[in-house]
Amino acid sequence: MKYLANTATLRISPEKCVGCGMCAEVCPHAVFSFEGGKAAISGLDACMECGACVNNCPAGALSVNRGVGCAAAIINGMLTGGEPSCDCSPKGGKGSCC
Repeated sequence: MKYLANTATLRISPEKCVGCGMCAEVCPHAVFSFEGGKAAISGLDACMECGACVNNCPAGALSVNRGVGCAAAIINGMLTGGEPSCDCSPKGGKGSCC
């Protein structure tokens, strides 16, 4: 599954990575690969910005703006019973926070 191209906020600091593999283990969309014993982001467009990797990284090597982007759009769609939308404008208004 891919979301909007080049919009995910997931970032990695390779110098902090200890190669434990927790990010890959908890990621629901297999965003991570390993190169030279360290994690690398190989599927950024598949990231739904859930934050599972950040919460489980013992080295603090990952960052993501949880609850933004496609993850928020999917949740908003589920809550409203409509199509996924990240519209955060006042009710009835037109606009987007993405």
